Amino acid sequence: MTPRPDLWQLERELFSQGYATLCGVDEAGAGPLAGRVYAAAVILPPGWDHPYLNDSKHVTEKRRALLYDLITQQARAWSVAWAEVEEIDQINILAARMLAMERAIQGLSIPPDLALIDGNRSAGITAPNQTVVGGDGKSASIAAASILAKVSRDRYMVEMDGVYPQYGFAQHKGYPTKLHYQRLRQYGPCPIHRRSFLKKL
Repeated sequence: MTPRPDLWQLERELFSQGYATLCGVDEAGAGPLAGRVYAAAVILPPGWDHPYLNDSKHVTEKRRALLYDLITQQARAWSVAWAEVEEIDQINILAARMLAMERAIQGLSIPPDLALIDGNRSAGITAPNQTVVGGDGKSASIAAASILAKVSRDRYMVEMDGVYPQYGFAQHKGYPTKLHYQRLRQYGPCPIHRRSFLKKL
């Protein structure tokens, strides 16, 4: 098993440069054919860690749920936000991701000195920020944000499964799986499908 990297290295470097309050920002749900895109912003207490903390894609669903509870209970500040399907279709997924991240940062009860944004883009982010490519595997703050965004979005898609049970949203969370395409062909799109993603159907 590959040892997990030191997730506090980046934050320690930034603390030494005089930044006191750092928030990690990440999004979940850029690729699905249906549902909102979610984002989270998290300000952790310095040094806060957990053996399971990592990029949400490398954490099991059960462990993500545990981390979600710990992070929301123990973070100095946290916020979850989203962009709606209509916004995704209107402004495109990249702009919608940025909008969701901006909303998450603005929702924090403590303004950050610096926002660490997962990825290589920060257009539309008004807070002082630094992009970190692969940040959810390099920064504790971004990893924590990736957990909150992923769990929040998955829970929303399970909720939507109750509203539109014919699509199997609880199973595939709206991602372009074989089952999802099969159900789309059978039933056509529903109100939470991203029309701009369905042009090939």
